[in-house]
Amino acid sequence: MRIDIITIFPNMVDYPLSDSLIGRGRENGIFEIKVHDLRDFTTDKHKVVDDIPYGGGPGMVMKPEPIVEAVRSIDPDHKAMRLITSAGGELFSQKMATDLAKVRWILIICGHYKGVDQRAVEIAHLREVSIGDYVLTGGEYAAVVMADAILRLIPGTMNDFGSAVDDSHFTGLLGPEEYTRPEVFEGIRVPDVLISGHHENIRKWRFENAISRTQTRRPDLLQGVEPGQELKNKQIG
Repeated sequence: MRIDIITIFPNMVDYPLSDSLIGRGRENGIFEIKVHDLRDFTTDKHKVVDDIPYGGGPGMVMKPEPIVEAVRSIDPDHKAMRLITSAGGELFSQKMATDLAKVRWILIICGHYKGVDQRAVEIAHLREVSIGDYVLTGGEYAAVVMADAILRLIPGTMNDFGSAVDDSHFTGLLGPEEYTRPEVFEGIRVPDVLISGHHENIRKWRFENAISRTQTRRPDLLQGVEPGQELKNKQIG
C-alpha cells in the first residue's frame, strides 16, 4: 500500500502520520506514505497556487495548473486511486475506508481556500471526498483522517486486527460500551456478564448494547434493517 498526499502545508500532514501505529507501520515498511508540496509544481517565481474566483465573491480558489501538473508528475500512468478532500464531496465512511484499504496506491490532494477549480477535478479525474458536514481551514486534517482510517486496516499495522473488526461502524453499528480494570470504580461496577467468562453471553450482551447505542445515538444507521436482521448479519465480540 502506498499513499501520496499533495498539500501546501506538508508538515500538517507528515507529523501526525509519523507517530503511533501509523508511524510504526511506516517505519516498518508495512506501507509507504509520501507527502508532496503543491508549490513545487508551480511555474511562477512566487509559487502561487490560488487566485480570485470568476463571478466574484469572497475567498480564493485553488488554481488548476499546479494540481494537474502534480498529479501527472506523480501518477503519469493513472495507476493510483485519485482523491481530493472537499466539503462538497461524497461522505467518507468506514465502508469506504475498508474498500480503499484494498487499493494498492492512493493519491490524496488536500483542498484549500474556497475550493478547487472544477477543471482540475475533471481533467485529473479526482474523486471528491468529505469527512463530514462541516468546514475546516484546509483539507490537511481530512487527508490525515482518511489515511489513518485506511492504513490501520492494512495487515500488520495493528497488533490485533480483531480489535478493528469490533470498532464502531465496522459492522454498520456503533461499538458497545467498553470496560477495563478496576472492577469497581467510584461505586460503578463492570457489568457482571463481562466478567462471567461465558463467551456466548458476552457476545450477546455486546451485540444488544451496540444495537441500543446505535438506536439512541445514530438511528439512521439502522434504516432499512429488518428486526432480527442485525443479529444475522453482524458479528460483535
